[in-house]
Amino acid sequence: MRGNPDAHEMVAPGNLAAVLDLLAGAPGEWTPIAGGTELMVAHAAGRLAAPKLVSLWGIRELRFIKTGADSISIGAGITFRDLRGDAAFAANLPLLVKAASWIDPSRIRAAPRSAGNLVNGSPAADSSPALLVYDAEVELISVRGSRRIPYSEFHTGYKRNAMAPDELLFAVHLPLRFARHRQYLRKVGTRRAMAISKVALAGTATVEGRSQRASPGGGQPAPFPVRLYKTETALLGKPINSSTIQSARGPC
Repeated sequence: MRGNPDAHEMVAPGNLAAVLDLLAGAPGEWTPIAGGTELMVAHAAGRLAAPKLVSLWGIRELRFIKTGADSISIGAGITFRDLRGDAAFAANLPLLVKAASWIDPSRIRAAPRSAGNLVNGSPAADSSPALLVYDAEVELISVRGSRRIPYSEFHTGYKRNAMAPDELLFAVHLPLRFARHRQYLRKVGTRRAMAISKVALAGTATVEGRSQRASPGGGQPAPFPVRLYKTETALLGKPINSSTIQSARGPC
């Protein structure tokens, strides 16, 4: 059954303060829509349950990339095309640039927003494995203020997250300490682009005879993107040999 546009209401306040006021006035009744790539698929299939939508399109307060001395902050309105074309990401956080390249063609890459990819909560989300291994934090805002939590604690179940009903994902913050790390990202899907991953895995590590730091993260095998802490523990401080590798292959 196809979706019926008359069954939904959408408003476009045009600025961040007005969006937050709307969410605060009726917590849980409004669903923010950014790029809309996932919500429009659900609507077309008649599976969009949200009757009220608030558009984030064109809100300038959400479109920013700020590079500081020790971190980069990504506004919730930044697109995958923005990430792919930013020099600071290419130099310091190349796994996110690679994840952005999985979305093709360019007209599609310009639609999905960084926040929507996370809030949607799919275990197959392209950017999630990289954000997990980069120790990302998410910033949530409401009329009550803002708070930051580790991205590894953001997802609480299949398509569920730690946001309160009146909160909006405002930004993602990433530390700049990975430029000299060995970094890895792989996605297995039915084709190279425009395909939902069957499994995706990211990792960063520093190795000097022994693994000094190892941070693996992945998506799809679990109900939501997860940091593979047991695998990390099996590798940390261990010599890189067959015994360590076998231990890391155990349950994660």
